[in-house]
Amino acid sequence: MRQIFLDTETTGLYANNGDRIIEIGCVELVNRKLTGNNFHRYLNPGRESHEEALKVHGITSEFLRDKPSFDAVATDLLAYLKEAEVIIHNATFDLGFLDVELEIAGHAPTHTHVERVIDTLAMAKEMFPGKRNNLDALCDRLGVDRSGRTLHGALLDAALLADVYINLTRGQDALVMETGASDTRSVTVAPVDLSAFDLPVLSANAQEVSAHQEVMTQIDKSSGGKSVWPKAA
Repeated sequence: MRQIFLDTETTGLYANNGDRIIEIGCVELVNRKLTGNNFHRYLNPGRESHEEALKVHGITSEFLRDKPSFDAVATDLLAYLKEAEVIIHNATFDLGFLDVELEIAGHAPTHTHVERVIDTLAMAKEMFPGKRNNLDALCDRLGVDRSGRTLHGALLDAALLADVYINLTRGQDALVMETGASDTRSVTVAPVDLSAFDLPVLSANAQEVSAHQEVMTQIDKSSGGKSVWPKAA
């Protein structure tokens, strides 16, 4: 599975009120492994950042003056995102900006180009109700090193988000079967008649059943309620 972790930095908070994207950062995972095939662009928004936004990302207009506009990189971005599962923290915000930028550049909205979008903020709120679930809080809670994050940056935040997501869904790791390309056609396995053996049946005791149920509950919680065995039971 190809997954893209995406983050943006913007001139302000309101895409429909003239604010624009100034940085896009994307990190690629394939089969839950970083590939190094990342996408990162700084963009000239054609306007100044609001003072509060500048305090967050520290990206000045002087730095962005010689950078391309969004429409100049839109085709490359969409080719990179094509048919991927895109994972964003607080997806409503970033998608709002991306869709406005794509409309201005003459392209269809984000969801028409990708397989689907997952919002890790929604995942975190379900897993940790009543707690702070911004990216910093999740990094601290899940043991993700954010010591290099003094200011927000799209590529850095996308990389942190990938690490956070892997930790949020770590219960799935044990369920992933390796499907290597080893050729086993030349291996012959002799049949064994098990009827000749008197195999004992060992039933789990109450403590073992309880421990098993606890593990299953945690895995189901980590997967966002997507595990199939509770439904099949």
